[in-house]
Amino acid sequence: MRIRLRQIVMVAADLAAAEQRISDELGLELCYRDPGVGVFGLRNALFPIGDKLLEVVSPIEDGTTAGRFLDKRGGDGGYMVIFETDDIEAARRRFEQAGVRIVFEAEDDGVLGLHLHPADVGGAIVSIDRTDVWGEWPWAGPEWRDHVRTGTVADVLGVEIEAADPDAMAERWSAVLGRPVVDRRIELDEGVMTFVEAGERGDGVAGFTLAAADSADPVDTTICNCRFTSR
Repeated sequence: MRIRLRQIVMVAADLAAAEQRISDELGLELCYRDPGVGVFGLRNALFPIGDKLLEVVSPIEDGTTAGRFLDKRGGDGGYMVIFETDDIEAARRRFEQAGVRIVFEAEDDGVLGLHLHPADVGGAIVSIDRTDVWGEWPWAGPEWRDHVRTGTVADVLGVEIEAADPDAMAERWSAVLGRPVVDRRIELDEGVMTFVEAGERGDGVAGFTLAAADSADPVDTTICNCRFTSR
């Protein structure tokens, strides 16, 4: 079974401001706004980073999960981590064995995503997705590859999750992802999940590690209360 980090998602109260900073500081170009997120009371913006995706969502209705997240964490932050697998049924079996609930099945032409209950995993909403063709990504629209810009950053290498009990949270993510934990790290076929002690904001996504583009200056910035660094 293959599984890799494929998409990182942040939530922002001010979508336009977040988009502008992503464009200015990470050198990325908007590829798509998915009308399908309207069912969750959201609007969004998607940016390709190589063959990975960065998404920002923002509530447009009261009472949304994303809105409650903004209130709980005291502002913008990391929201979801989405993985691509080539064996979705094996993933279902892992969730059942671990006692992790599927709260939503997102389906579109060529893709199926299983959203997991955040209370069962912790740190972020996790989705494990399978595409009919490995590497395709219908969530990003039909022309996302045309908008890839790698002058500043070229790939998503990892996600850092902070937790009051990072060892316990790492074990829960390990059960979901089907990969072992070593020194609070879970290595995937592409991408690494790292777990650290929580700061004052509590459990959640602390930041992202990106691959620096050739000859580009390293990135070290904070957008939507998430630290972005490149190497």
